[in-house]
Amino acid sequence: MQRVLVMGSSGSGKSTFARRLSEMTGIPFVSLDALYWKPGWVASDSAEFGQRVAEVARQPRWVMDGNYTRYGAGELRRQSSDTVIWFDLPRRRCMLGIMRRIVGSYGRVRPEMAEGCPERFDLEFFRYVWTYRRQQRPKLLKYFQGLRTDQALVCFTERTQANDYLKQIALKQNQASAH
Repeated sequence: MQRVLVMGSSGSGKSTFARRLSEMTGIPFVSLDALYWKPGWVASDSAEFGQRVAEVARQPRWVMDGNYTRYGAGELRRQSSDTVIWFDLPRRRCMLGIMRRIVGSYGRVRPEMAEGCPERFDLEFFRYVWTYRRQQRPKLLKYFQGLRTDQALVCFTERTQANDYLKQIALKQNQASAH
């Protein structure tokens, strides 16, 4: 596991998981949100964003958090990854996740966000998360169909599965260091 995509709905816990996985393994963490957004919540130009992501995707190791499959580097990221972690959580979990995040971080820039993009209340973002399973999930399923047989796809339908996965990684690391 050297190049890991962490994907799924906003509010699913994917950013927290990706940061924890990065910290545990020493593999650099990359936030696609931080690469995409400019200060003041200004979206990057598609070509500019694609170029930034391509530079990162060519690195030997990363844990990359975010979807952005429709942009130029979506294909490169899929081809370059060896593992895809997919948070396929129910809508209510994701909605609760973003509400908790907004309450806990309102007005502050979260670690995985671009500088100058403080947490805010955004109805369009709520709509995106509310319709994610119907509109975005089918796109991800299609994206996953392009994975090769040598690439792992790990799906979490509950956050406890993600926590258990991290515990297993920690256990393997402890066993490896004991030998």
